[in-house]
Amino acid sequence: MNKTNKLTIRTPEGITFSLFPASPVIRLLAYSIDFLIIITLNMFVSKIISILSIFSQDLAQAFSILIFFAISIAYTILIEWIWNGQTVGKKIMKIRVVDKNGLNLRFSQIVIRNLLRFIDAFPAFYLLGGISSLISSKSQRLGDIAANTVVIWNRNVKEPNFEKLFSGKYNSLREYPHLIARLRQKVSPEEADIALRAIMRRDGLNPSSRVEIFNVISQHFKKITEFDEETLEGISDEQYVRNIADVLYNT
Repeated sequence: MNKTNKLTIRTPEGITFSLFPASPVIRLLAYSIDFLIIITLNMFVSKIISILSIFSQDLAQAFSILIFFAISIAYTILIEWIWNGQTVGKKIMKIRVVDKNGLNLRFSQIVIRNLLRFIDAFPAFYLLGGISSLISSKSQRLGDIAANTVVIWNRNVKEPNFEKLFSGKYNSLREYPHLIARLRQKVSPEEADIALRAIMRRDGLNPSSRVEIFNVISQHFKKITEFDEETLEGISDEQYVRNIADVLYNT
């Protein structure tokens, strides 16, 4: 697969979706923005630490270096975790870190890829990581390879009118707000997009394909969060997927 090709992922449940790896240049621009933020944070903290120079100039310098590395690591790890694979720079450049196999991004993966960032930066200007990204078919630096992650384009899709799309039918899933909260936490943006696109394009599918597609998607979501059987009684696979898309998008 070359750099212009999409990364196709097929889940164990049979759902297939495509991701587009971000180029090394875009990733470097995103990190440059984040680096400026890290430098700014470090300047504020350094002013506080400068008080130590009263006692020892060497001690103050040592703390400044340690604080810089701590802020660098903490910023990227915490923001990527809170924003589901994005930092300020990644949001601006419209890219996101995701699991290479389409699974939910785990905290351990974020930690690994960011701890190895300093190796990717060796010997200077992210030379090692840049070479790795250029060689890799998925534009992965060493940290991404170790963490099994890939940085993708975060596609901008025109947002449909959710109220109009999901209006007119009772959604029994809304009777279980705690399960809805759990579902929203577990479902990735790509999985949610699959459910939404299936609902929006259902009228263009032939009957047999329509039944098969909604069966596969519904089984996938039923494994993520189990609703009460009575809640699902009499609901077709298509209606279940519609209800899922409703609670994910129409808040």
